[in-house]
Amino acid sequence: MSFKLSLGKTAITAEDMYTNEAIMAFIDKKIYSIDQNYIYHLFSGMDWLQGSNKAVMGVTLNKATLSQKTIDIPDIEEQHKVSKVLDKLDNLFSLRKQQLAKLDELVKARFVEMFGDLKQFVYKPLAENVEEMFIGPFGSSLKNDCFVSEEDGFCMVYEQKHAIRKTMNVETRYVEHKKYNELKRFTVFGGDIIVSCRGTIGKIYVVPDNAPLGIMHPSIMKIRLKESVYNKNYFVFALEQYMQKHNDDANGSGVKMAVTATTLGQERFAVPPMVLQQQFADFVTRIDRQKSTLQQSLNKLEVLKKSLMQKYFG
Repeated sequence: MSFKLSLGKTAITAEDMYTNEAIMAFIDKKIYSIDQNYIYHLFSGMDWLQGSNKAVMGVTLNKATLSQKTIDIPDIEEQHKVSKVLDKLDNLFSLRKQQLAKLDELVKARFVEMFGDLKQFVYKPLAENVEEMFIGPFGSSLKNDCFVSEEDGFCMVYEQKHAIRKTMNVETRYVEHKKYNELKRFTVFGGDIIVSCRGTIGKIYVVPDNAPLGIMHPSIMKIRLKESVYNKNYFVFALEQYMQKHNDDANGSGVKMAVTATTLGQERFAVPPMVLQQQFADFVTRIDRQKSTLQQSLNKLEVLKKSLMQKYFG
């Protein structure tokens, strides 16, 4: 079990191995009849910092602290029963994630099939085919003390985490009307594309059409396409391929990985016929429906597992 930084991440070893200073090994002394899968699930669900002084301990545990933990060990039959149910749930989790991954691979294969020979298409600098493309305001324009509560806020702030997680369902920050007026040039509208530009670079998200009014954080770039030239579904996938290649070529260099609107605007992107872009977009839409169904299933499994973990382990 990890006990530094990522606390409580637990696994059962498949073979003999050495550990480093961030790993705690738990070795059964054979005093009780123990189902190792039961202990695995028990450890996975425990709050290892409960009751500790987090301000003092930071994000590190130690053997002395762990040794003070007490656990309930039911009879072996009950352990088998619990681990069997939770093992089955974990297998379902794994299956759903594999299915999602295969759908992603299917989209990639379809893209290569339709656009693999990009030399057959016209190439134009991206700047010629966007309505707007720029990075958020200077950091000094949007410091932490600019943020207010949702109740006092006029609009939200679109941040890098929206692009990285590809969802609106993240913790959101807000600014007052006065700050919005100062930065309204950086307004984000439904349908805009936002791209992460700091730390985790090149993650892309299409803001939903019904998304609330907001402004850009300095950590993102906004792209508004000319819809007569690009279908968003096609372009986002093409841009993801570009960003992946860009990051691979940078080989971890923070300077090389950085992407500016000026640099990206000078890059020449293929402009396939709109009918082909639309065909690909329709395919992506169908796949997204399947992914949505799988994700809903994953969410239900997550709720069920939390309920069972509470039932079994309190």
